Amino acid sequence: METLATPTPRQLLRQTSLNVTHRAARAKMVDFGGWDMPVEYSGLIAEHMAVRTAVGLFDVSHMGDIQLRGPGSLAAIQQLCMNDASKLAVGQAQYSAMLHPDGAFVDDVIVHKLSDNDYLIVINAGTREKDVQWVRKTIGHMPGVHINDFSDYYTQLAIQGPRAAETLEKLTSTDLSMIKNYRFTWGQVCGIHNVMIARTGYTGEDGFEIYIPADEPTSSRVWGEVLAAGAEFGIMPCGLGARNTLRLEAGMALYGHEISDTINVFEANLGRYAKLDKGQFVGRDALLAIQEARGPERKLVGLEITGRGFGRDGYPVCNTEGVRIGEITSGGPSPFLKKAIAMAFVTPEFATFDTELTVEIRGQLVTAKVVPLPFYKRQKKVA
Repeated sequence: METLATPTPRQLLRQTSLNVTHRAARAKMVDFGGWDMPVEYSGLIAEHMAVRTAVGLFDVSHMGDIQLRGPGSLAAIQQLCMNDASKLAVGQAQYSAMLHPDGAFVDDVIVHKLSDNDYLIVINAGTREKDVQWVRKTIGHMPGVHINDFSDYYTQLAIQGPRAAETLEKLTSTDLSMIKNYRFTWGQVCGIHNVMIARTGYTGEDGFEIYIPADEPTSSRVWGEVLAAGAEFGIMPCGLGARNTLRLEAGMALYGHEISDTINVFEANLGRYAKLDKGQFVGRDALLAIQEARGPERKLVGLEITGRGFGRDGYPVCNTEGVRIGEITSGGPSPFLKKAIAMAFVTPEFATFDTELTVEIRGQLVTAKVVPLPFYKRQKKVA
């Protein structure tokens, strides 16, 4: 997910097929990466808590979708992305990233294996055009692979929260219990055939993302039917504001904050997804050099602000003597945990858990300490 862009006149903003629906519901709309998107409906905290305790519905149709198809598609994925797609079974997805040659991020992505010669890469909204160009530049010359940008073909809805499965099961005959985390299948939803149903999300909760045709009447109908199905559980339509606070609690990276084209994989603590032993891929040589020579020069950590105030994006992080040793990448109040939290880059010697630090807030040094990520981890249901 991406950072907010420079404001653009509304008539120039891109719109999802649910734009009229959002405006009819009086959602607060903002420019998000060049898209006219809802940031909140009834309020960020209420929407956040609905997802943590019940179920929420998000329009994430601004995300992009790139299909690689053909006998060379696996080889292309392996060259393009840092995770090992050869380990994927049909119907399985994995978190991965496309890297620059220096090991920094082009974008983080989700790779889905549709069949042995067919893969779907879900990319972020604010980097869509850049990502598509990067894919064509990087693997377009490889034999046996066809690249298709299907970003505008789908409305993507995220149904998230502990009551997500109960909500969605009212609308499909598909056995959702058979779809494990980071798995997907095809089924009928709201009378629509061949809908991709994926057990993925960006909130730290259980949930599903469904892909339906992007025409306005179909999208609006399904949006309404999901809200009706979840009404007994207290479902709420949710905006990108709650999506951001939810992912922060869950310690998930945001493009332009924890990952970017100036941040490498090891700095972002995502080295576990970079399979350096799988063979060559873009950025591998740089990651090997960093790993063998010195390790990362900064490290992403979780911070709990123990003093008064909230650490915001870009605020300086200092040692207890007030010497700057990093900065906050994402921060604010945690609606569910009821404390001030932040993710920050600091120099490695200050990255140990329970290390006492300070954050400069409006000219004052406020106490903080390094804590494990994620801040919030959902409880697994006991069978």
